[in-house]
Amino acid sequence: MASGTRALISDIHANYEALTAVLAHIKSQGIERIVCLGDIIGYGPDPTKCLDAVMNNCELTILGNHDQATIFDPEGFNPVALKAIFWTRDQLEKTTDGVDRSNRRWDFIGELPRRHDEGEILFVHGSPRDPTNEYVFPEHVYESQRMEVLFSRFEKFCFQGHTHIPGVFTQGGKFHSPHSINNRMALGSEKMMFNIGSVGQPRDEDRRSCYVVLNEDEGYVEYHRVEYDQEATAKKIYAIPDLDNMLGDRLLRGC
Repeated sequence: MASGTRALISDIHANYEALTAVLAHIKSQGIERIVCLGDIIGYGPDPTKCLDAVMNNCELTILGNHDQATIFDPEGFNPVALKAIFWTRDQLEKTTDGVDRSNRRWDFIGELPRRHDEGEILFVHGSPRDPTNEYVFPEHVYESQRMEVLFSRFEKFCFQGHTHIPGVFTQGGKFHSPHSINNRMALGSEKMMFNIGSVGQPRDEDRRSCYVVLNEDEGYVEYHRVEYDQEATAKKIYAIPDLDNMLGDRLLRGC
């Protein structure tokens, strides 16, 4: 993949209202290249719509743990998430819009890479050590041994999702929220890990969708927040018995 300007999205979680709002925001900036760091599905009410949108709009997609759970036996999920995974699997197995489209979605998920390495830049869902499942939370900066290991696993910059909490980890042991850096971080000589936040289920007490723009030519990463209709998605969740109401409540709280 060539350098330039790319939008990076992650953790859509079958929230079609959020995804369409973010895609429109990206398009309004004239950005055509999009990378998705996984968890297209799980939790939310529109898995097939979100899969189709990602397949049609993203030049690279990384496997997320919820994506993986639809094709393998899910492990390590709480009861709410597990029930949502089985419901999501049922939706993907339905062939109301044709066997070919259904098979295409399954093939797409089954072929997703766990990581994508471009030399100085690494794309994962979880962490550079465990690309699919490991969480890296802001408080982990106080665990120096853990962070040393993580930073040893990539060359210069790592982009990840999974926690739904956006921000920048520096090799110097700091975590910077987007607000604290005025939503922009220069790409300098220091190693950094960027959590790009969540499109469909933010958990940093800001219920707006989050994504980043990676501009390699000018050397910066910029965070963006996008308004969408949380109430519409929540109502869909409340109407589906197999999706716990707390999944809708969480969208309205942003945490």
